[in-house]
Amino acid sequence: MKLRAIKFFSPEENLPKTKEAKAAPLPAGYISNSGKLVFPATSLGDLGIDPESTYFKIGTQDGKRKIKSLYLVPAQSSDQTFSFEKSGRGHVIPLAVILKKGGLNFEGEKLIFKISTFDFDQATKGYELAIETETPKPEYSGKPRGRKPKAATDSE
Repeated sequence: MKLRAIKFFSPEENLPKTKEAKAAPLPAGYISNSGKLVFPATSLGDLGIDPESTYFKIGTQDGKRKIKSLYLVPAQSSDQTFSFEKSGRGHVIPLAVILKKGGLNFEGEKLIFKISTFDFDQATKGYELAIETETPKPEYSGKPRGRKPKAATDSE
């Protein structure tokens, strides 16, 4: 038998590859038909916000006509700030007039927002609400499942 080039394996090559941990999805909420920012209780819990005692200054990027994202910055005092109101299973901040002036059609289409954090200054952590329209679920294009429907017969 002739000697050939042999590739040897290492024990590390025999270990199964571990899947990379997916980043947790960003907390989300939606804008109701009446122009309220709706925060589900789970989103507030994920962000560590106490809705009963937290006040926010709310703003948008200066110089923009249409609102694409809102910025919530926690404030110490309750003057010139917004607070949460209890509503159903979550909490809301009513902003109908501001959203309408900002060009958002919350009455005609379902708008959702994803919440991410940013550093407002060294001591304050703010929240960015990136607003987008809810994409409808794509129509199922796979093989039909279950029993076939009975063929309708017109013989009477």
